[in-house]
Amino acid sequence: MPKSLSKLARPDIVEQLKGLVAGDQIVVDEQQLKEASVDRFKKYQSVHGIFDGPIPAAIVNARSTEDVQKVLAFANDNKINVVARTGRTGTEGGLETAIEDTIVLDGSGINEIFEIDIENMQATVGCGVQLQVLEDELRKQGLTTGHSPQSKPLAQYGGLVSTRSIGQFSTLYGAIEDMVVGLEAVFADGSVTRIKSVPRRSAGPDIRHIVIGNEGALCYITEVTVKIFKYMPGNNEFHGFLVDDMTTGISVIREVVTNGFNPSVVRVYSPEDARQHFADFYDNKVVVVFVAEGPKSIVKATSEEITRVIDQYPHVKVDPKRIENWFDNLNWGQDKIEAEKQVMLAQAELGYTTEVSVDWSRTVELYDNVMGRIRNEYPHAADLTMLGAHSSHSYQTGTNLYFVYGYKINCEPREEIHKYHIPLNAIIVEEALKAHGSIVHHHGIGKYRAPWAAEEHGSAYAILTKLKETFDPNGIMNKGTIFPIEG
Repeated sequence: MPKSLSKLARPDIVEQLKGLVAGDQIVVDEQQLKEASVDRFKKYQSVHGIFDGPIPAAIVNARSTEDVQKVLAFANDNKINVVARTGRTGTEGGLETAIEDTIVLDGSGINEIFEIDIENMQATVGCGVQLQVLEDELRKQGLTTGHSPQSKPLAQYGGLVSTRSIGQFSTLYGAIEDMVVGLEAVFADGSVTRIKSVPRRSAGPDIRHIVIGNEGALCYITEVTVKIFKYMPGNNEFHGFLVDDMTTGISVIREVVTNGFNPSVVRVYSPEDARQHFADFYDNKVVVVFVAEGPKSIVKATSEEITRVIDQYPHVKVDPKRIENWFDNLNWGQDKIEAEKQVMLAQAELGYTTEVSVDWSRTVELYDNVMGRIRNEYPHAADLTMLGAHSSHSYQTGTNLYFVYGYKINCEPREEIHKYHIPLNAIIVEEALKAHGSIVHHHGIGKYRAPWAAEEHGSAYAILTKLKETFDPNGIMNKGTIFPIEG
C-alpha cells in the first residue's frame, strides 16, 4: 500500500484543517471515509462493505474557491495527497484514494448558478452545480445545456469537465470540451487561474485543455462557463431500424454523419447489447437508432437523409414511439443505483462497461477482435451473462465502441474485480491500442487505465509529464490518476 509522503500524522492533518475551514466542513466519520476511498469501479466490493485501499484522513466539503485554495496550499506545503470530487459518479477509479492519509476535497457545496446569459448563449456555474439542476432552469426558458450523459440526475459540473464527459446528444451539441468556453481552476500551490470566456481566439495554444480532462491530477476546477442552446423538443423525430450485422449498422451511421448531417443521437447496438434495451422487438438483429433534433427544417432534412441511407440496405423499421419511450427512461439516478445494489447482493450478478474510440475503417475489426478474444481466450467466459457493444458517439473520422459485459460472480466478493472486471477491461484496452484507437472515449482514464497512458499518447506523453512536473511538482494531486504509480 503506497505510503503518504507527508510527515504529518493523520490527527495532525485533521487538526490543521480545522484552522482552515469551519469544523462542520470536515468529515471524519469512519463509514463516510471508507466510502470516499473508492468510486463505482469497485462497486461490488463496496456493496459488501469491503474497503481494502488506503482510507482518507478526512473529507473537506468546500463552499468556495477560497476554501479550495486554502486546502490545496496546505496540502502542497505538507505533501498530502488530494482527491478532487463533486458528483461522485466516477467509474474508472479516478476518485479512489491510492495514498494513505489523503484529503478528499469535495466541491459539491460550490453549487451556485452564477449567471444565465441568454444574449450570449452561455451559463456560468460552480463546480458543484448538478447538470440536472441547470438543465431544469434552462428548460423554463426554452433552452438546454445540450449535455445529457446517463448520470445527468447526479453528475456535477466539476466532474463532467475534469473527465471530458460526453452526453447522449453529442453528435449535434458536441462533448463537454466543445461546450466549455471559460473556467476557473485552482492549482496545487493554491494559485487561481481564470480562463476568460470568448467565442474563439488565436493567442497561442488553447489553454482550456490543460484543465479540461485533467481528472484532478493537475488542478481543481471550481467554476465553468458553458454554451447553452435553444430547445425545441416538439420538433424531434425518432428513428429505429433492425439490420443484419454490425458492418451494415456502422456503414449506415458513417454515411449519415460523413455526409454532413448531425442527428443528435446516432447509435448502433450489437444483438447482445440490444437484448437488454430492446428485448421486445430486437429479433436478434443489430439495432440502429437516430434522433433528429433542432429547427423543423433541419429535422426534416436530417430525417430525409436517414431514410435515404437506410433504404440502401435490407432493414426493418421500428415504431418511432418505441425509441422515444426508451430514451425517456435511459438515464440513471440514485434509484437505479440502489436497485443495482440489490441485484448484486441477491443474485451475485454485475455489469460493467469499457468505452474506446476508433477510426471508421477499423470499427468492425475492433468489435470482432474483442468479441473473439473474450469468448475464446478469457478463462472465465462461462460466467459471462452478456457480452456486446454499441456505438453511441460518432465523428467525421470515426466513432466510439462502448463494450458492455455482465457476469455471474463465482468467487468471494474481494476477488471479483481481479477475476472479472480488470482482465476484461484490459482485453478491450489492448485491442483498442492494436487498432490504433484510444483506450478511453469519455469516462476518464482514472487509475485503472493509467498503466496504458504512455502507450496511449506515445511520444506526446512527455508533454503530459512536463505539465505534471510544472503544475504539481510535489505530486499531491490525485496520485495514480492519469500518471500511474510506479510498481
